[in-house]
Amino acid sequence: MSFDTLAPHYRWMEILLAGEKLHRCRTRFLDEIPAARNILLMGEGHGRSLVECRRRFPHARLTCVDASARMLAQARCNLARHKLNTDGIEFRHADVFHWTPTPATYDLIVTNFFLDCFRPEQVAQIISRLAIAATPDANWLLADFQVPRAGWKRLRSRLIIGSLYTFFRVMTRLPAKKLTPPDPFLERARFTLQRRAETEWGLLHSDWWRRQQ
Repeated sequence: MSFDTLAPHYRWMEILLAGEKLHRCRTRFLDEIPAARNILLMGEGHGRSLVECRRRFPHARLTCVDASARMLAQARCNLARHKLNTDGIEFRHADVFHWTPTPATYDLIVTNFFLDCFRPEQVAQIISRLAIAATPDANWLLADFQVPRAGWKRLRSRLIIGSLYTFFRVMTRLPAKKLTPPDPFLERARFTLQRRAETEWGLLHSDWWRRQQ
């Protein structure tokens, strides 16, 4: 899987197709969670979550990990565009399956529009790996697509998500063919859902999970 080809175009594609809807999902609970000291942004992409985390927690240390070197370059440019410096920010060009984080380090983990890229067994592995890096009282923010349970909303979401998977599988060799809800894997890692907000008739959701000591 590689997002290098899409990296220079991802931001305008997102705005053209979804406006600010995805970004509102990314930031839904950022002002409500406790102050963070060490933040891990996994699969951060073009850096919009990074910018908002930097603004919200200016003194926190941030680790930004992505398998695409071009996406990391876009994230750096995004910081510069917003006149934010990179002091205290570590950029890691690494695949999530080959990067080993320091245990019990991060009190905030952010995975926005990332877990939907992977098959069920991969989602389980990713959450298990990242949970090891979480502190005992860590918070976990995620935003992603979902399929409602029934009715026209379910049909609408399936059509949209199916189109997205077809496009991204061709362009990036995406491993996943369908969404895998991360809830059971987060619960297994001792995280409890604090808040969930759904938008776009159930197509999008923003979650705030917190680890129980």
